[in-house]
Amino acid sequence: MPKKFTYRGLAIEDLQKLSIDDFAKLLPSKQRRMIARGFSPRHKKLLEKIRKVKEAGGTGTIRTHLRDMIVLPEMVGLKFGIYNGKEFVTVDTVPEMVGHKFGEFAQTRKKVVHGAPGLGATRSSLYVPLK
Repeated sequence: MPKKFTYRGLAIEDLQKLSIDDFAKLLPSKQRRMIARGFSPRHKKLLEKIRKVKEAGGTGTIRTHLRDMIVLPEMVGLKFGIYNGKEFVTVDTVPEMVGHKFGEFAQTRKKVVHGAPGLGATRSSLYVPLK
């Protein structure tokens, strides 16, 4: 039987019943401070959009540039398109993401993959037969 997710001792259903202020008391200081200072108008607009999508049935992807938005319990189960500077990365929110920021799930840099060296790149490549 899989272990049930809890955040600071509370199940996701209990977290969803809490108000944002009560939930903020469970968060680390950086996130708690952001919520205590109040969401910006852009963050409030995203929260309204989330609530509208949840009322409509919770289908579709919510696209956003707000990489610093904290994943709240009410966002669990929704799909977000998070902008990474080039494209929107689709992310399904799961309970384990609660308390983290969107930017953590849409990486802005790719792993460097080097190609094969070209002809003449090294002294030994002079003797590599051409195909």
